[in-house]
Amino acid sequence: MTPMTTARPTIVRTIEPPPPPTADAWSARSAGRFRGVSSPLPATPGAASATGASRSREAPATVVARAAVRRCMEGGSDRRRGREGAAGLPGSRPAAPGLDCETGRMVDLARRPSQIACLVALTVAVPACGAGRDDDPRPRAQTTAAPRALNLASLTPGQLAGQRLVATFRDTQVPGPAIRRLIRRGELGAVILFTSSAPTVARARRISDELQALARRSPVPVPLLVTIDQEGGDGRTTGAKRLNDAPPYRSAQQQAAGGVATVRASGVSAGRALRRAGVNVNLAPVADVGRPRAALTNEGRSYGSSAATVGRLTAAFVQGQGRSGVASTLKHFPGFGAAAVNTDFGVARIGLSAATLRRVDEAAFRPGVRAGAQLVMLSNAIYPALDPLPAPLSRRIAVGELRERFGFRGVSITDDLEADALRSRGTPAQLAVRAARAGVDLAILGRRAQSAVDAHAALTREIATGRLPRAEAEASAQRVLALRTGLRR
Repeated sequence: MTPMTTARPTIVRTIEPPPPPTADAWSARSAGRFRGVSSPLPATPGAASATGASRSREAPATVVARAAVRRCMEGGSDRRRGREGAAGLPGSRPAAPGLDCETGRMVDLARRPSQIACLVALTVAVPACGAGRDDDPRPRAQTTAAPRALNLASLTPGQLAGQRLVATFRDTQVPGPAIRRLIRRGELGAVILFTSSAPTVARARRISDELQALARRSPVPVPLLVTIDQEGGDGRTTGAKRLNDAPPYRSAQQQAAGGVATVRASGVSAGRALRRAGVNVNLAPVADVGRPRAALTNEGRSYGSSAATVGRLTAAFVQGQGRSGVASTLKHFPGFGAAAVNTDFGVARIGLSAATLRRVDEAAFRPGVRAGAQLVMLSNAIYPALDPLPAPLSRRIAVGELRERFGFRGVSITDDLEADALRSRGTPAQLAVRAARAGVDLAILGRRAQSAVDAHAALTREIATGRLPRAEAEASAQRVLALRTGLRR
């Protein structure tokens, strides 16, 4: 039986790799990016969707968007037509949005990006990262009504704050009343599962279904991000893995011995298992270049000791996992492969020069982003060559390095802010606020459920009082909600 879902609000997607794709890359990706893209919203609330309606009654914006998608599917660039006007008339001022064929975004040369998110929407029936393919073990969800626009300006400070948080119930085993309440109010964007709360695929699925049902009935009725660390290995002596009965059963180091085909197959099997578990974001793969005797090397969590090898293999994992519609997270930016200690257990200082970090460690992330990774996790380590602060608390790294220099435009996420490496830096709530000020989109509170509740209250106050600018909060929420909207449940 095909599951039925309530209407999802839709917003402009902003998840995109930093470099422009080549012509060959565009040819390979165009059908996947625009498959399932339908018309924008009806002109009036509650109006019938464009599907099955008379074209003559479609709103002008609907006609424009439909034509834009058609041009992109034919290999054209709607952005290049912007100077001709939205209707393609030479010399006319663009009065309505066009479509950026490289990114799938609606753009309007006459409006600011922040306004576009509120005024324009595309219905994305399947995500761009491979969803809707034949290897999906579950029927594709159907929507019961035309979606409505999610106006970022209408979100409360509490709802904006909630888009920044990843909550756990590791200590309580089950989602408690406080976590449920946040979800029901549209004030929580993501959760993270651990072995203590979800040791099996079946258990994870029960939890995911329960929480997603709450999210669908909330004022922000889009899928929660249900995240997990499922890198591979046995999770005890090698690698990192939470679902005991799910692949990959070999660590990254072991997978690498089989080359690209083996790693891609591991990504495929991981994606299928996570789909069955109701998980839509894997906090993997590790994109760190391992050094001899370093912590990740000793744990078998690195794919190799060169940027080329690591980049090639992480891209293969991302591609394989994406076939099931599971989003990938590259970690731990700007590179954790030289750390002598795991930051879960202590402070790590990485004494590499800025030049080495950029030439080797950061370079290893680029192929994975090009392959479709939608999130990048920041390391909890300290990089003195870049900033004396740990990476998730450093605006120089989270914005200056990751966004401005590296060019990443997807969702950034911290490592666990409750890790031992950050214990002396403040309470979990204080650290979540500092990470938000640094420009990180999502903050993981991975040890106690109450930490997310406290962090939510603190972030809400920051946004309500203006100490955390609302414009920044909306920009971050737009990235997170674009990811949430694009992922299938």
